Amino acid sequence: MSCFLPLTVCFYLCHFLKKNDSNKRSISFRSESRPDILAPRAWSRNATSSSTKRRDSKLWSETFDVCVNQVLTAKEIKRQEAIFELSQGEEDLIEDLKLAKKAYHDPMLKLSIMTEEELNQIFGTLDSLIPLHEDLLSQLRDIRKPDGSTEHVGPILVGWLPCLSSYDSYCSNQVAAKALLDHKKQDHRVQDFLQRCLESPFSRKLDLWNFLDIPRSRLVKYPLLLREILRHTPNDDPDQQHLEEAINIIQGIVAEINTKTGESECRYYKERLLYLEEAQKDSLIDSSRVLCCHGELKNNRGVKLHVFLFQEVLVITRAVTHNEQLCYQLYRQPIPVKDLMLEDLQDGEVRLGGSLRGAFSNNERIKNFFRVSFKNGSQSQTHSLQANDTFNKQQWLNCIRQAKETVLSASGQAGLLDSEGLLLGPGTENREPRGETKLEQMDQSDSESDCSMDTSEVSLECERMEQTDVSCADSRLEESV
Repeated sequence: MSCFLPLTVCFYLCHFLKKNDSNKRSISFRSESRPDILAPRAWSRNATSSSTKRRDSKLWSETFDVCVNQVLTAKEIKRQEAIFELSQGEEDLIEDLKLAKKAYHDPMLKLSIMTEEELNQIFGTLDSLIPLHEDLLSQLRDIRKPDGSTEHVGPILVGWLPCLSSYDSYCSNQVAAKALLDHKKQDHRVQDFLQRCLESPFSRKLDLWNFLDIPRSRLVKYPLLLREILRHTPNDDPDQQHLEEAINIIQGIVAEINTKTGESECRYYKERLLYLEEAQKDSLIDSSRVLCCHGELKNNRGVKLHVFLFQEVLVITRAVTHNEQLCYQLYRQPIPVKDLMLEDLQDGEVRLGGSLRGAFSNNERIKNFFRVSFKNGSQSQTHSLQANDTFNKQQWLNCIRQAKETVLSASGQAGLLDSEGLLLGPGTENREPRGETKLEQMDQSDSESDCSMDTSEVSLECERMEQTDVSCADSRLEESV
C-alpha cells in the first residue's frame, strides 16, 4: 500500500494537470443542478454497497500455533479469540486512519483541491486519535505470550480507556464536517478525486466519509468487545473485576460523548435557521439543547419540508442556500410541543394539491401521511405531512409522542392520550375536520428548495429503529449494523 498511494496521487495529478485548461473553461454553476445534501450527521448509517470489499477476518486459532488448542478448553479458546479480535480491530483502525490521511487529506491539500482550513474542518482531530490506538495495540502485543495467548487484559484497559474522552471533540465536529464535505462534493474536482479513490483498490469501495466515521464506530463497539471477553472469563479469574470496571468506564465515556455530540448537533442546526420575520423567533428554540429528530417530509402539495423536533418545539422549514451554505428557512410559526396535536391518517384520506381526492390519484402519493395541528386563541396551524414510507412515518409518530409525553410529564399533565394512542392537547374537542384547511394552502415562494435530505439513525427513545430517513439525536454513537 505504501507504494500504491504515491502512484495514485501521481496519476490524479497528471490527470488534473492535463484537464486543467479545459476545466477552467467548463466550470459553471447550473441552476438546475441540486446540491448533494445528506444529513450532516457524523453518525449516519450509510449502508455500504453489497460489493464493498471487507478485510479477511483473522481468527486467533488460525493465526497462531494450532497445537495450543489441544491444551485449552473451548471457553478458553473463545476468550483468546475475543482478546485477539480486540487487538486486530485496533490494528485495522490504525491502518484506516493513516489511509484517510495519506490517500485523501494529503493529496487534496497538495493538489489544492481543498484549502487547508476546509480539510482541517472535515478531518477534525483525526490525527490525534492515531497515537491513542497505537498505544493500546502496543500494550496488547507486549502482554501476548510467545504461543499467542494472553492472560489478563483488564488492567491495561482500565488504565487506557479514560484517554478516549478526547473523542468528544472529534465526534462533536462531525456534524459540521459532514455538511462541509457534502457541500464540497458539488465542486467537480472534489467529486472527481473522491470517485477515483472510490474506484481504487485501497478504498475497499468505501467513500471518504466511511473512513472518517470509523473512529465513532469503533468507540461504540468497545462495550460489545469487552462484554464478549468478560463472558468467556471464569468467575474466579482476577481479570473479571477489571473487565467489569473497564466496561463501566467506556459506557460512561460513550454516554458523555453522546450528550456533547447531541448538543453540538442541536447548536449546528439552530445556527442555520433563517427567520423571515422577528415574530418567528421562539425562546423554546433558543433554550433547546437536544434535537429529538429531524428529516425531510412533504406536505399535501408535494412541497419538500425539513422538519425539526426539538425538546419543546416543532419547527417546519424549507432547505435553502444562503451565503453558499445549506440553511433552513422557517415555513410557519414554531409549534410548542405541549400544544401540538398529532393525528395518524389512513392512506387515501388526504387531499392532494387542494383539489382532487387522493382516491383519484396515484396510490403512492396518498400514503404515509400524518397530521400535526396547533390552536391557541387566534393562532392555529394544520399540516398534513408525508413520510417516505410506513416505517419512516411510524418513527415520526413515535418521536413526537415521546416528546409530547416528556413535556406533559414535566408539567404534571402526563397521560393525555386518547383510546387510539393519539396525543391530545388543548382544543382537541374542536379539532379541525379532516381534509385540507386554509392553513394548508401554502405558498411556494422563490426560496423553495428542491433539495432532498437523506437522514438516518433514530435514538433509543425512538425505539432503536434503524436505517430510516428520520434522524434522531440520541443515537449518534449507536453501533452500526
